[in-house]
Amino acid sequence: MSDCLFCKIINKEIPSEIVYEDEFVLAFKDISPQAPAHVLIIPKTHIASAMELNEQNAEIVSKVFLAAGKIAKQLGIDKNGFRIVNNCGEDGGQTVGHLHFHMLGGRNLGWPPG
Repeated sequence: MSDCLFCKIINKEIPSEIVYEDEFVLAFKDISPQAPAHVLIIPKTHIASAMELNEQNAEIVSKVFLAAGKIAKQLGIDKNGFRIVNNCGEDGGQTVGHLHFHMLGGRNLGWPPG
């Protein structure tokens, strides 16, 4: 999608600090981190939000979570734990119209977030 910020990052039209990439998934550091480790994990296929997942594209979520395990090990947050968050829609706090997951770790994050 030509006007999607994350699609532009996937296509390397916008620079980012990439921490992981494979055929299906790209992960990069959040520009406004909310934790010592804050990475965005996005599918390379444009899906606007979790509400657009269906039988044809739902397998991408498994690719994201398989990548998340590798990323957590790479960042050194696999032993003590981390949080994965998906914001869906405007009221859910989604600000970019491309399915993405926030991986946060590196300290006791507590609950509720924020």
